[in-house]
Amino acid sequence: MRKGFLFLLLLLPFAVSTLATIFGTVRGIVHDPQHRPVSGTTVMLKAKSSDWSKSASTDNNGEFVFNAVPIGEYSVSAESPGFAPAVQSVVVNSGTEPVVHFQLNLAGAKETVNVSGAPVIAPTDSATPTTLISRPDIERTPGVSRSNSLAMITDYVPGAYVTHDQLHIRGGHQTSWLVDGVPVPNTNIASNLGPQIDPNDIDYMEVNRGSYSAEFGDRTYGVFNIVPRTGFERNNEAELLLSAGNLYQTNAQLSFGGHSERFAYYASVNGNRSNLGLQTPVPEVVHDAANGYGGFLSLILNVDPSNQLRFVTSLRKDYYQIPYDPNPNDIENAPIAANNFVAQYPSIGLRDGQHEGDAFINFSWVHTFNTKTLLSVSPFYHFNSADYDSMPNDSRIASTDHRASTYAGGQGSFNANMPKNDLQVGLYGFYQKDNELFGAIFNDGSGNPPFTDPEHPSGSLVAFFLDEKFKPFPRLTLSAGMRPTHFSGGVSENAISPRFGAAVNVPRLKWTFRAFYGHYYQAPPLITVSGPLLQFCSANNCGFTALHGERDEEHQFGVTIPYRGWTLDADNFKTDVANFFDHSCIGSGACFPISIAQAVIRGWELTLRSPRIAHRGLIHLAYSNQIAEGALPITGGLTNFASPSPLFALDHDQRNTLNFGGDIALPWRSYASTNVYYGSGFSNAFTGQPYPGDKLPQHTTFDLSLGKDFGERFSVSLSALNVAGRRVELDNSQTFGGFHWNAPRELFVQLRYRFHY
Repeated sequence: MRKGFLFLLLLLPFAVSTLATIFGTVRGIVHDPQHRPVSGTTVMLKAKSSDWSKSASTDNNGEFVFNAVPIGEYSVSAESPGFAPAVQSVVVNSGTEPVVHFQLNLAGAKETVNVSGAPVIAPTDSATPTTLISRPDIERTPGVSRSNSLAMITDYVPGAYVTHDQLHIRGGHQTSWLVDGVPVPNTNIASNLGPQIDPNDIDYMEVNRGSYSAEFGDRTYGVFNIVPRTGFERNNEAELLLSAGNLYQTNAQLSFGGHSERFAYYASVNGNRSNLGLQTPVPEVVHDAANGYGGFLSLILNVDPSNQLRFVTSLRKDYYQIPYDPNPNDIENAPIAANNFVAQYPSIGLRDGQHEGDAFINFSWVHTFNTKTLLSVSPFYHFNSADYDSMPNDSRIASTDHRASTYAGGQGSFNANMPKNDLQVGLYGFYQKDNELFGAIFNDGSGNPPFTDPEHPSGSLVAFFLDEKFKPFPRLTLSAGMRPTHFSGGVSENAISPRFGAAVNVPRLKWTFRAFYGHYYQAPPLITVSGPLLQFCSANNCGFTALHGERDEEHQFGVTIPYRGWTLDADNFKTDVANFFDHSCIGSGACFPISIAQAVIRGWELTLRSPRIAHRGLIHLAYSNQIAEGALPITGGLTNFASPSPLFALDHDQRNTLNFGGDIALPWRSYASTNVYYGSGFSNAFTGQPYPGDKLPQHTTFDLSLGKDFGERFSVSLSALNVAGRRVELDNSQTFGGFHWNAPRELFVQLRYRFHY
């Protein structure tokens, strides 16, 4: 029976088919000076970052449409005999339908319409706050292009930061990664340290923060939708990237790409190493080396105008030493007066390390029936592992935590556009198999015998999603959807997640107001405990409770204000959570997922992006004012059976987070880019020891990059991160070696060399 269910699960995406979430639609109309439609106009849609393009002709009503348009920035041109050509810019986000209006001038009256300095036409029909990061952002922002960097998220997305070596966004850990619009499933929490993909393999990344339609799944905190490089941006061209700097750091990548009219390919290999891998528990950098390597491949085949095949695969291997505190007499290692004679977290004896692996394969078939209907089918495979190992003589407890997770499944979707409606239906599902090994050696004088506990849990998830957008008026979009989900693992659960949104665009002002209300269900990790580990817990007043799924309720409203190419976006949100996913560590660093009874996360966010000022400068700003609170008891995972508690600040609660930066073009084909980061301080786990109050110190860092292009093939840049070298304690929760300080000053030079083959 179980085998039959799994076979059916893998076939369902092919039998029932949202518009793949990497795509949007561009619509428009062409008029003459008397506002009469111009039929037969040739309209060209061309990507700004590559040679990808599509063409169409207007119908008798002067209308045109481009379906299956990938996320990104485009130019739209219109040409018709007897009229001067016209060009406009447009931004496409997933699931949106930006509308372009052309009014052609008679030839001779005005030979060309140059709108390059005009405001970019952005989608106005979505309730989702979105940040779009482009390849130039990745190449120029200080430190973003390093293999293990997450600065492409933290520098541009409000409420996103890294603390205790984990990315947090909107107060939570759980985020979804999609590549080419296909989800990369991962139900584990706080086990991996490496990022999902090398930033240098990304063409665009769309970051969505809540207010998702049902197609986007159930990770309420953030969705990272990646458009990888495809080869359309190259013509049999290779690029060699080399960097070297202090702390013995280096990053290297070699990539190849090219295309014909129907086929495009992109492939890369990369490697990195550094003596600064993780956030250190003290200002000194001790036992903190990291290294890794990986590869990436993207293939696209346009079989004919109606059928496209896309194949993406990636491999990563990473290793991290776990840093420790080498000072025997400080507040962490020794019982002294500053800590009320109780050592906060002794780590002087640690010599731990973590090996990680990640590989995914996804394949997509995108079929366009006509300008109004689209089908996509996407089977996928994902493998992810994280192996934490301790030295046998680690102080207190030497822990071992090995996990390998395998996922196989698919997503199928169907989209239909009608005059006032956009309907999406689809199915998503996967089967998961885990292999886990927990172990401990007790060096704390307790007399507990060592143990190992192997576990082999499995589970599956199936979700159906239905979305509809209704436009009763051209400037008003109403959306509704639902996502019924069935999960089977350590527990069996069902959830129906309704979602409602609205977006209205105000004429003349062109402001877009939006509002959203919705529910989410996040499936739990498959972790289970039995045998010696369960016996140890029982003997030490703890136990294991099966993890249930997290259930979230979100309210959000916001506004987008464009003005002469500037875009200001503000939103306010509140998320009420039951069974909030978190993590708790045993010994030197083996972290177990847990859920706590309640969390309340609320805040407001602001982003600002400028046009190219005086043809030279760009400005970006991201600000968040946020409160993240939780309440006991522990409802899943290893628990100490604590009594219910009032709301308290979570360990990653930071009230104010600001990133402000810019990019300016300098003479002689050179540039300078900067980023200033400010954080008001995270929660203090040891109130008053040694910092006053319940918050750790506020902190500010300044990053700078200077670069120059030498011709078309060769470029060089010099980057300095944390230029002032100011060090503060960011976090004093127990994960991966104890406490965590921000990174020291980093200096490195980067070389890019492009060549044809």
